[in-house]
Amino acid sequence: MALGPFLFALFVIVPVAEIALFLVVGERIGVLTTLTLIVVTAFVGAALVSRQGRQTMLSLRAEIAEQRIPARQLSHGAMILFAGGLLLTPGFITDGVGFLLLVPA
Repeated sequence: MALGPFLFALFVIVPVAEIALFLVVGERIGVLTTLTLIVVTAFVGAALVSRQGRQTMLSLRAEIAEQRIPARQLSHGAMILFAGGLLLTPGFITDGVGFLLLVPA
């Protein structure tokens, strides 16, 4: 799989889509409300990531204590870390994807 198109989408298309969505939402609900919404989603996302991260760490420790390979816990931890990065990135699209990654399987 070529990495070029993926990186192009990640660094060009996603930011352009986020900016366009900021403009649309800002026009509909107002700039101050839009900025407040962005800050609130960052704080809510950070709180959720923190809570789920602690739960995953406890589960990881339990698996290790029972001498089992914690593959599931490690993959959950990676998804939580990625979700945290997305939720702290300003934008409605990245917030949506970040919150979806936090939904339990």
